Amino acid sequence: MTIATPQTNIASEADKICALARAVITNEAEAIHKLAARINENFVKACQHLLATRGRIIVMGMGKSGHIARKLAATFASTGSPAFFIHPAEAKHGDFGMITKDDAILALSNSGETSEIMDILPLIKQLGLPLITLTGNPNSTLATTATVNLDVSIEKEACPLGLAPTTSTTAALVMGDALAVSLLEKKGFTAEDFAFSHPGGTLGRRLLLRVNDLMHMADEMPRVAPDATLKTVLMEMTQKKLGMTTILSDTDELLGIFTDGDIRRAFENGININQTRIQDIMTRNPKVIPATMLAEEALRIMETYRITALIVADAQRTALGVVHMHDILRAGIM
Repeated sequence: MTIATPQTNIASEADKICALARAVITNEAEAIHKLAARINENFVKACQHLLATRGRIIVMGMGKSGHIARKLAATFASTGSPAFFIHPAEAKHGDFGMITKDDAILALSNSGETSEIMDILPLIKQLGLPLITLTGNPNSTLATTATVNLDVSIEKEACPLGLAPTTSTTAALVMGDALAVSLLEKKGFTAEDFAFSHPGGTLGRRLLLRVNDLMHMADEMPRVAPDATLKTVLMEMTQKKLGMTTILSDTDELLGIFTDGDIRRAFENGININQTRIQDIMTRNPKVIPATMLAEEALRIMETYRITALIVADAQRTALGVVHMHDILRAGIM
């Protein structure tokens, strides 16, 4: 006879937990896989109605479907299809006034009989709005009343009791995401467009922030004349703290660059800092970048050539400013 030990019981319990979790994942994955067969002419019609919408996509749902609807509204809005969520119950008490005749409705209901949505169906019809529904019952009132219904029915919930919305909400979310991405592609929505919708995120900064937003200009830009002594150059570099200085003509034409590395090499060669003119030891024809270059691209150039600063100049090589690697990193470009 095998005597169960506390360690054995703990291991057995852990196995049960893992088995249940795997069953949930398998259940939901199979339900999602079956959705692919339902991408048909109804899906195309739904996309066409949403593409033709001159106003916004109004997404609604109750309970857990409402949570999914909120997420889908955010996804549509951030991918080029203006949208927002309206709570069906609140719509009956004034919020329906937020909806215009140019909008389209996307309603989520697993049963297809959600009373709060059913109550505002006459108003939707009165405005003549396209009604796209995602339901788990293609024979329900909402499904048969809709302009287009997308079938997101499932065989069973992942919940062992078969009660908590789990697989059903996942199916609705995936079908909604499929709509949003299809609209994104059809509208020609680009990464730059996405960045404008997400200016505060890392991606937004990478795709929007340009060198002219970060560069040091005017008095902040280290600059010396070609006949300046090395001592003067060192004082300018120390004051501006960018590890380099530009050498400019009287008309701001870029003649050369001098960096911290050049200082070390100069001292190794025993150069007199009071007598040596910078034009004799500067690096001529330094690499320059345009002010309109993305900061991310400037960072890649710095990493490639193992330098920490770049001179910003126009087509005539007139110096406009200097951008340092630290400026780009502080801006969150990674």
